[in-house]
Amino acid sequence: MFKMIVKIHKTAEGRKIVAICDNNLIGKRFEEGKLQLDLNSAFYKGKEMGKEEVKELLKEPCIVNIVGEESVNFALQAGIANKKDVLRISNIPHVEAII
Repeated sequence: MFKMIVKIHKTAEGRKIVAICDNNLIGKRFEEGKLQLDLNSAFYKGKEMGKEEVKELLKEPCIVNIVGEESVNFALQAGIANKKDVLRISNIPHVEAII
């Protein structure tokens, strides 16, 4: 069963930002031109969660930042993000959405 790494952040205004990443990408950095994904940062280092846990978490309004094939595919299938918004950096998919 696939697990995602999920970290929940709160803004000063109380808004929730959820970072979701494929577990095999944590600790890596990808660059392409001026774009970069730094998955070594504390922003992405959270706890392992399954798809059902993540679906429950995302029922509340939030901003999501999603990285990796499995995590982005999950977001697309769940209707959390749109395919047209997916950006690839060194062939790693990344998408942001507001729920």
